[in-house]
Amino acid sequence: MTDKTEMNERMKEMAGELPGVMNAMMGLHSEVVKDGALSARTKELMMVGIAVALRCEPCLWKHVPEAVNLGANRKEIMEAVSTAIVMGGGPSVAYGSTVVLKILDEMNV
Repeated sequence: MTDKTEMNERMKEMAGELPGVMNAMMGLHSEVVKDGALSARTKELMMVGIAVALRCEPCLWKHVPEAVNLGANRKEIMEAVSTAIVMGGGPSVAYGSTVVLKILDEMNV
């Protein structure tokens, strides 16, 4: 899982360079992913779809495992990818079929 390891290391490095920005971002993230009208699981699935549409591979290395940890299964994650395909077209098909499936396969989900 070198991609996730590298992302975590780079985020720590960035926190050292921009502590105020990164602390604010982490605080915002923590607040947003709490259960509310939408469950944390649903929010993570939404973030998977958004990350595919935006083609953010590091985001997927964070949010696919988080969704799985909150109880999402492979079928639900792929359905989240399908929403990105509707919004992002062909590039989302290519991205979702390579990056998300790679992460799920690596996790044995």
